[in-house]
Amino acid sequence: MAKLTDLPRADQLLPGRTLALNINYEHAIFHHDMRLVPEGCKVIWLGLGCFWGAERLFWELKGVVNTAVGYAGGVTPNPTYEEVCSGLTAHTEIVQVVYDPAVVTLQELLRAFWEAHDPTQGMRQGNDIGTQYRSAIYGDSEQLMVVNESKTHYQNGLTAKGLGTITTEINAAPSFYYAETYHQQYLHKNPNGYCGLKGTGVVCPI
Repeated sequence: MAKLTDLPRADQLLPGRTLALNINYEHAIFHHDMRLVPEGCKVIWLGLGCFWGAERLFWELKGVVNTAVGYAGGVTPNPTYEEVCSGLTAHTEIVQVVYDPAVVTLQELLRAFWEAHDPTQGMRQGNDIGTQYRSAIYGDSEQLMVVNESKTHYQNGLTAKGLGTITTEINAAPSFYYAETYHQQYLHKNPNGYCGLKGTGVVCPI
């Protein structure tokens, strides 16, 4: 079956399920519940293509206190990986990033985000093709003001290098559905596993 590069119509969407997937919520690196948001910390959701390498990028950053991978931006409730890969949920692969703004700023997280992938590729990242690999940022209204400002700066940098227009989906915080246990902290559990991150080489001027 050809990979879908168009978001599904309403009549194509998979129904999903009422109950969340049965997963182990213990973070393999931080050793606490992946749902934990400590007092004073904030959450943002970032999609950079395949979520395995993207999650590692952020758990390695100082000031990030929790991460998890999952599905967001679509319609189907509590989807499975196979359903998301079908292109019939409208979800993208996403990393939930919990950060301490006293240690790492949102601007610093966004710099890592923009520089680690190519945000001009639409429904793909490199050889990973499909709506589930689209670039995306979801957050609250205050965060999205900073996001849009950073997007403008990075677009200027891309344009100066003769590269294309940013296609990153930027929206309000969505329903986030945790992915299956084997996807969580995948590259910690499988150090030689696949990582599809590849930036443009353009530095983000934040």
